[in-house]
Amino acid sequence: MSTMADPHSSLKTSLAGVQLSGPIISAAGTGGTATELADVLNLADLGAVTTKSITPEPRAGNAAMRVADVPAGMLNAVGLMNMGVEAFIDGTVPTLAGCNTTFIGSVAGHCVEDYVQVAAAFDPVESLPLIELNLSCPNSSTGRRFTDGPAELAEVVGEVRAAVTNSRLLVKLPLLFETAVPMAAAAIEAGADGLTMINTIPALSIDVDDRTSRLGFGHGGLSGPAVHLPAVSMVQRVHAGVARDAGIPIIGLGGVRRWEQAAAFILAGATAVGIGTTLYHDPGAPRRINRGLARWVRDQNCASIGELVGQLRLAD
Repeated sequence: MSTMADPHSSLKTSLAGVQLSGPIISAAGTGGTATELADVLNLADLGAVTTKSITPEPRAGNAAMRVADVPAGMLNAVGLMNMGVEAFIDGTVPTLAGCNTTFIGSVAGHCVEDYVQVAAAFDPVESLPLIELNLSCPNSSTGRRFTDGPAELAEVVGEVRAAVTNSRLLVKLPLLFETAVPMAAAAIEAGADGLTMINTIPALSIDVDDRTSRLGFGHGGLSGPAVHLPAVSMVQRVHAGVARDAGIPIIGLGGVRRWEQAAAFILAGATAVGIGTTLYHDPGAPRRINRGLARWVRDQNCASIGELVGQLRLAD
């Protein structure tokens, strides 16, 4: 008896050696702690789900308001609210088995030792084959201290790399202008198996009547359509400048709502594409994006989406 071919087989993706059903990944902190997105979409529509960023200790997060709508995006200052690594391992990890997707464990902290502790706890967990270091969150008290320069970045990545022997290690970077390639190179040299870029962009929204910030924390992180083009630019520069020759994959993240925007990330050099803000108002987006990407791969006369990674044609 013949079987029908998988219409999305061309989207199968290898991310740092981990096989995903497709390139679309939910961004950290945009779908609850781990599996809550199953309430509004089929997890099989996502090649991977990134967990909420987990710290050693439970965190209550920042004061309200934590989220604000802004033109062309969203501003947030949640403050890395999470249950802490012990509760995550005991309560959440057992729920991951049997889910029809892959999980990426997101790690955050105040100091190098925090990152090492959480990553080491994640490393033996079979359902967390990828670990992402959130080194660039703009709305916590320690800010972006680990992305101040290549030396600071290399220190934390190197220490975590020494503690992680099973999982693949991803490093999440902020929007960088002049230093994008040197910072990415430092992460790779220190042991990163992949890069995620970009994180939210520091921004401030002011209520001019009250003369106060619209967020309780003050400044927050801007995400959504407003950050898409800068993110694509950074992915292209890092891919061409260091990641391509090093064989390091990139998760392109920022403002994706339609398949064309995901395709732009792929052409710029991303192996996979993260979506975040879109999931808050359009949980059906991953399925539509996958359909569009599958048609695009076919129309480009390619057998696999991997053939299109980094195939942007730029003038010399």
